[in-house]
Amino acid sequence: MKISYNWLKQFLNIDWTAEKTGELLTDLGLEVEGINAYQSVKGGLEGVVIGEVLTCKKHPNADKLNITTVNIGTDTPVQIVCGAPNVAAGQKVPVATIGTTLYTEEGEAWTIKKGKIRGEESFGMICAEDELGLGKSHDGIMVLNNDLIPGTPAAEIFEIENDQVFEIGLTPNRADAMSHWGVARDLKAGLLQKDVNLELITPSISAFHVDNRTLKIDVEVLNNELAPRYCGVTISGLKIKESPKWLQHRLKSIGLAPINNVVDATNYVLHELGQPLHAFDAAKIAGNKVEVKTLPTGTKFVTLDGVERELHEDDLMICDAEKPMCIAGVFGGLDSGVTEHTTSIFLESAYFNPVSVRKTAKRHGLNTDASFRFERGIDANTTQYALKRAALLIKELAGGEITCDVLDFYPKKIQDFEVRLSFDNVTKLIGEEISKETIKRILSSLEIKVNNVTEAGLGLTVPAYRNDVQREADIIEEILRVYGYNNVGNSKKLNASIASTTRFEDYKIQNVVGTQLASKGYYEIMTNSLTTPEYVSLIDQLKEEHNITMLNPLSNDLSVLRQSMLFSGLEAISFNINRKRADLKLFEFGKTYHDFNGTREEQKHLAIYVTGNQSHESWLSSNRKSEFFYLKGTIATILTRLGISKFNESVTKNELLSEGLNLGLGKNKFVDFGLVKKSVLKHFDISQDVLYADFNWDTILEFVKHNKIVYQPITKFPEVKRDFALLLDDSVTFDSINTIAKKTEKQLLKSVNLFDVYQGKNLPAGKKSYAVSFTLQDDKKTLTDKQIDKIMNKLKQNFENQLGAELR
Repeated sequence: MKISYNWLKQFLNIDWTAEKTGELLTDLGLEVEGINAYQSVKGGLEGVVIGEVLTCKKHPNADKLNITTVNIGTDTPVQIVCGAPNVAAGQKVPVATIGTTLYTEEGEAWTIKKGKIRGEESFGMICAEDELGLGKSHDGIMVLNNDLIPGTPAAEIFEIENDQVFEIGLTPNRADAMSHWGVARDLKAGLLQKDVNLELITPSISAFHVDNRTLKIDVEVLNNELAPRYCGVTISGLKIKESPKWLQHRLKSIGLAPINNVVDATNYVLHELGQPLHAFDAAKIAGNKVEVKTLPTGTKFVTLDGVERELHEDDLMICDAEKPMCIAGVFGGLDSGVTEHTTSIFLESAYFNPVSVRKTAKRHGLNTDASFRFERGIDANTTQYALKRAALLIKELAGGEITCDVLDFYPKKIQDFEVRLSFDNVTKLIGEEISKETIKRILSSLEIKVNNVTEAGLGLTVPAYRNDVQREADIIEEILRVYGYNNVGNSKKLNASIASTTRFEDYKIQNVVGTQLASKGYYEIMTNSLTTPEYVSLIDQLKEEHNITMLNPLSNDLSVLRQSMLFSGLEAISFNINRKRADLKLFEFGKTYHDFNGTREEQKHLAIYVTGNQSHESWLSSNRKSEFFYLKGTIATILTRLGISKFNESVTKNELLSEGLNLGLGKNKFVDFGLVKKSVLKHFDISQDVLYADFNWDTILEFVKHNKIVYQPITKFPEVKRDFALLLDDSVTFDSINTIAKKTEKQLLKSVNLFDVYQGKNLPAGKKSYAVSFTLQDDKKTLTDKQIDKIMNKLKQNFENQLGAELR
């Protein structure tokens, strides 16, 4: 937000430098991000003086040039070659002296230098108004008032506006400071704390009166909820023309382009008082009636920028008896605005529902000065005051008469807030005792009314325009920012509390797993929980009715909370692949959100994504694609690290996966993992395989809490390995071999490993060969050959009996 220092001084007669004032504003919470110089004429006409043409004769070597001698207030007149057809002796003219920098219309700088023109020396330039930036005419040089004294700086004659403009990073809660008046109020409070007591000068409206009642516009507010207050007045007999220079300078200083005197007046009051206004051409209001209402979804409306938009049923519109004229609080219509042919207007000043305006502005992708203020909440109690202020300004600039009584629809007054403040709580939160008189002075300077005073605290009334100050803590924050954060001293005593936490805290477990994955080459990502509603249509498992929709979405693509972690991860994968990063190993801790018949649930997840090669290309190893068992190995190491060693495997029922497994125990599911469906990948323009694992983190945390870590020393006795080459039916799985082996020998058998699979030549049809190793170990003694042979024979018999296996 831009604030002109010259404009600010109209409210406070302050003589501080802009830098010092900017420091105070920043201390008050209105952070000044920069201070920029503004000049109504670029360069400020520095080096340009008033000159008197003493002589003028034709150039001997050029028909269209003249040689002049000009008195510029120095001891000796200077010779200047001039090509203007209207130059003549006796004129007072603006002269750019040697070294003066002028600017083209495009802003490019060029410097006046001593030179020779067709053999004659020239020591400056007699200027036309476009060359000085004072106008657009280039028909000839500027001829000035003959009373001017040669050598007088031109900046004094042309009243060049020099200003300092504050760039304020306004936080969304400070709706009260969205104007020069609002900033001046805060600045007055800050100055008072520094014992500088200045009066806040506000524009007077005492001259407002109705001249006649010849133009009445009927107003009907059909939706008081979206338009709690609506004011209007008509002004007739206007002459639309260019605004005076002072008004143009004010608008230009804050980055606004002047349009005409009526529109400029409404923009001026908007930035002066923070109240948006809109001027309708009264001749274009059909039926002399204004209706404030909503229209059916799909209604077409062409806005001021020439774009045809489809309205939503919740968009509040300003209409006449036949058609919509304006999107309330956001943007005007193409056919109802003020033009050079306008002679009478209906001037609107209103308070619109902030939430409604924000939704409408976002829905149509519009961001205007008016919507910026309405959606943050303006002061409803200044609506009529701003209307009268603007009406008087328009009369001053464009003539005319006020031709109806002020219309003011305000059925339910917005009430001020009642807050109780405890002196003890002020001291506790600030950490320093502030005197009661100082507290009362600060609150009064902020227009917070002190209703009653006790030894314990204050009863306060907060004005409605401070919609961010509704709690005791907010009041204390107001006191502190005006008192000054820098004025709060450091305590000599430091108090700290130690929180009692267990090693099973969520963030600690996340750190353990995150560190483990990072050590394996995985990168952690953080994606947006907001997503597009269209993703639920990719599979039947996700239901549209389970979406949690944002009441005030940033855009249609970010309008619901995600039901699955997969899609935001695939967006990241697609983004990286499109930038030549196809080998990816990613993980993310996050939440999914669901609405189950009105009950909203958040579920924690750990998502892992693997695609492309397992490692980067290297001469040490060949490229190896990431495949299912690579991901399964990663999952197994995570579960093992968390102490979850017992779980069952089953085929996943996750419809996002074309094939995969579920690991769990009983009804508890730990993780679903597998290959993402091609149809889902196609939606994200991903052509390579993507492996995905979805951990139910809530279940993981619950199981981790019940794990008991038991210390067991490493055995001193050696382990023994024995192998079987088993001829099996194709339908037999390794899991069945592993299960039978563990049941056969529960104490000494430590592990079973499949290290080779063979199918094909020299084997009977429907058969395969498994090479399986068995690791045996006794923690108390060394195993004998007799014990080992007994166990292996028993295993052989069970494989033969239960699986029909044969030793090869």
